[in-house]
Amino acid sequence: MDTQKIQTENQAEAVVSSTSCNKYVKDESATFFVNLKGRFDNFVNKPMDEHKTCFKNTMDKMFGGMSKAVEEKKVETKEVGSQAA
Repeated sequence: MDTQKIQTENQAEAVVSSTSCNKYVKDESATFFVNLKGRFDNFVNKPMDEHKTCFKNTMDKMFGGMSKAVEEKKVETKEVGSQAA
């Protein structure tokens, strides 16, 4: 029973970590270097899987919309080409 509970908790943590990139919360009362150290520690201590997922999600956000627009233009071009013939 305990092993099932641990496995479901680990799976839930994996789902949460893979769905979004964690953002560092800046401490307004801290100095620039303290905030920089916090950001760096946050980045370094994350597992590689989270970095890969975050990078993939970011690229999908940036270029995912472009690929949809390119596909739409291809379809429009094919339609115009078939109507002209």
